Amino acid sequence: MATMITIRLNDEPMSCEAEQTVNQFVKQLDLPIQGTAIAINQRIVAASEWSTTVIADGDQIALFQAIAGG
Repeated sequence: MATMITIRLNDEPMSCEAEQTVNQFVKQLDLPIQGTAIAINQRIVAASEWSTTVIADGDQIALFQAIAGG
């Protein structure tokens, strides 16, 4: 059984597996990687760091998606 942690995603509490990278988290949410930006504790995480940045208990995560339009 996986250890669960509590985070806040866009100000909403959420449980997720411990020791998860940002990359794994985005895939778990079934979000497209292209056009998605993530900030953890008010610090933007570059896409090049997603595979090495681990989400921790209590992290505040803000997720942004680019929207095309005119």
